[in-house]
Amino acid sequence: MTHDMIPEFAIVGHPNEGKSAVVSTLSEDDSVRVTPYPGETVVCQTFPVTIDGKEIIRFIDTPGFQNPNKTLAWMKKYRGDDARILSIYLKAHAGDPDFKDDARLLEPIAEGAGIIYVVDGSRPVRNVDLAEMEILRLTGRPRMAIINCKEDETAYLEQWKMEFRKHFNAVRVFNANKATYAERIELLESLKSIDQDWGPALETVILAFKEDWQQRNSLTAEIICDLLEDCLSYSITRILAERTDEKALREDLRKEYNRTIEGIEKKAHRKIRKLFKHNIFNYPLPAHSILHEDLFSKKTWQLLGLTPRQLIAAAGMAGGAIGAVLDLAAAGLTFGIFTSIGGLLGAGWAALGGGKHLARMKVVGLSLGGQQIQIGPIENIQFTYVLLDRALIFYSHIINWAHGRRDYPSSPFTSKGPVKAGLTFEWDDQNKGICRSFYESVRSNDGRQKAVSRKALKEMLQGVLLNISQSERIYGMIHN
Repeated sequence: MTHDMIPEFAIVGHPNEGKSAVVSTLSEDDSVRVTPYPGETVVCQTFPVTIDGKEIIRFIDTPGFQNPNKTLAWMKKYRGDDARILSIYLKAHAGDPDFKDDARLLEPIAEGAGIIYVVDGSRPVRNVDLAEMEILRLTGRPRMAIINCKEDETAYLEQWKMEFRKHFNAVRVFNANKATYAERIELLESLKSIDQDWGPALETVILAFKEDWQQRNSLTAEIICDLLEDCLSYSITRILAERTDEKALREDLRKEYNRTIEGIEKKAHRKIRKLFKHNIFNYPLPAHSILHEDLFSKKTWQLLGLTPRQLIAAAGMAGGAIGAVLDLAAAGLTFGIFTSIGGLLGAGWAALGGGKHLARMKVVGLSLGGQQIQIGPIENIQFTYVLLDRALIFYSHIINWAHGRRDYPSSPFTSKGPVKAGLTFEWDDQNKGICRSFYESVRSNDGRQKAVSRKALKEMLQGVLLNISQSERIYGMIHN
């Protein structure tokens, strides 16, 4: 531990074993340089984790070992004070190009950093690995070994574990390219056991991580509530002049409406992404994610939200039009034409056939100053669940995109039985009732009811988000 009592860990190992990916994932920092080429890290670089403006832990990316056998040979000949072995080694090899990388990676350890040793567990243990392990043991520093199985190869796991038990205080299997939030917390929990003196400081770190995650989930729930409210209340109104092509205007409005709603959704998703510190790389969705489908595509509405039976019940409870609910292909879009006197008469409203027809209103005996055509807001309660599912699926993709990962594998997605890509269809009547109340409050524009129902929805969503972050389930994946 460093002199200012902030836990500090040097991530060490052989070149191209995944050290930088481990640093990037643990620190949630996608600025760490991660490449498939060995020797890319040539100097030590510190990546602090800061929460609420306070630095709570540091991870140091180090160069890989280059001459571990020669370094170990020197250490075995050393006869001085064990506590000074690193400082004497560094002094003896200062400026020696043959020991440049080995000296650099041992510098932070000599200054008090703990050790996280990373190996690629998809290959067998070699003699050079044994030399590195013995060097780290002779430092006397608290140390953990991470088996980073980059290719999901487990044939050599037991061999690695057997050797690690001889040299390290703790051992964990940790895939830096796939590590979830829960797995990162578990690794930090394991770090507490490597040295009793470090336990209290690391407990504080773990508590800060958990509280920060809870805060991020709270903000995510707010973003989703805003998304629903904005989309459920949105409408467009345009003047319908006497010689206007009504059919063309309706189609233009539909396209504009879709673009605007999709823009609102994308903006919300970007906010969620930023909350979870994916700031640099253009995050790619998994190849088989339902989110590759447009919001208003037929496939999206078939695979997300509630089942037709659940929709009938939800619509009945909400007092909505069941005919509109079942009109999934039309997505519940409702058009209306309104009349006004001198542009000042309040708009009336009529809807026919779940959005398939335009309803005309005429005021007999009055001089009409013009007509207006309106599209939206959507009156299909299914829209609420589709938006929710897409937001929750996006959240699950983002939190499980480890910061050390730079691409998604394009392996085929396989599933047995019928596919339902969303989450809301599994919700109980209580959760559906909360969604229904919010949907009704937005439609009625009742400020007091909206505040109460929004609070309930946010609290419910926070629980859902926490469950997703602690689950190993893959959400939102479909067959192409």
